[in-house]
Amino acid sequence: MDEPPVPYTALQNLRIVMVETSHPGNIGSAARAMKTMGIKDLRLVTPRKPYSQETWALASGANDIVEQAKIVPTLPDALTDCQIVIGASARSERTLQWPQMDARECGEFIAERLATQPIALVFGRERTGLTNEELDHCNTLVHIPMAFDFLSLNIAMAIQVLAYECATAVRLSSPTPSLGVIDADEALAPSQAMESFYTHLEQSMIETRFLDPENPRLLMRRMRRLFGRAEVTVSELNILRGMLAAFAGRKFQTRD
Repeated sequence: MDEPPVPYTALQNLRIVMVETSHPGNIGSAARAMKTMGIKDLRLVTPRKPYSQETWALASGANDIVEQAKIVPTLPDALTDCQIVIGASARSERTLQWPQMDARECGEFIAERLATQPIALVFGRERTGLTNEELDHCNTLVHIPMAFDFLSLNIAMAIQVLAYECATAVRLSSPTPSLGVIDADEALAPSQAMESFYTHLEQSMIETRFLDPENPRLLMRRMRRLFGRAEVTVSELNILRGMLAAFAGRKFQTRD
């Protein structure tokens, strides 16, 4: 198969993650939507029924994306190599607000970062979307503006809209001069490393009695939101982990 034209090669860093999809046909439709925009990396978190005759029929030429899709048991498993995670959500009324952007802003945001940073777009269940616990793994949320009196959009349609916005923004983005190889320590910390940090942070706050596990007061969710906005680099994460270990009086290895 021919290589995708520049700048569409950047889209190889974009992952589409579908969480607990109920209808297998939606997986096929999502794969078709992805392929029309040059996006190939599909990840499925515990789909109810990943494949059926309807899956292949609706994929309509995008069977390779379905066949190569990664099926994983949990959302963190789908995000291990991602440095930025964006959750698709139609709900804005929540106990704790996340940073949000619309579809057009999301495409531009992704286009600015995609060449050097793996990014995940996460889509929830057809009827209920993503839980607050799943949104904890997201740096920001994206919504698709719709008519206020008809908030109904099929998940594959949502993937098509956001895939289009991402592909268009990548295509229209001005080429930038090569900056050479990015120092690994200055790259954004991947999701897996951040999850390890959040576990370390929570344990430290419990040990110092700053966090009462019986009355957490959404503290860890707020901390996730704060560090998610900060876009922590590998070197910064090492400093944070070292500080936590120093506060606890324990020796810390700078690499997990």
